[in-house]
Amino acid sequence: MNFDKMTDQEILDIANPLMDNLMDASTVIDHARHVRDFTDRIKKIVTEEHLQKVCKQYQKEKGFFTTREPVAVFKRPESAAIIWKQWFTKAQGEFVAEMLLVNQNGKYLVDHVVVF
Repeated sequence: MNFDKMTDQEILDIANPLMDNLMDASTVIDHARHVRDFTDRIKKIVTEEHLQKVCKQYQKEKGFFTTREPVAVFKRPESAAIIWKQWFTKAQGEFVAEMLLVNQNGKYLVDHVVVF
């Protein structure tokens, strides 16, 4: 897959549903759904215990995810990094949501994701 030949919108059309699922699954702390579109590499990192700890912490401090707005798409032949502005229900201000999107065996997968 050659991400640098795709438009930003084509990449966002792939990334947004993946990020929607990640955020919805982390809200209800559903590990199986949260990691379903992860590469094997990141699945090894995001164990069920790790997800529970991270989700409970951000929900306590920041609340839940609300709106998200795309800021930039960085393209390389083998991957795309997508950056969004992210808002929460409790915490004031703008946060950063980031995803690294790859294609493995014809399937789009998340190889890194973070909100800070």
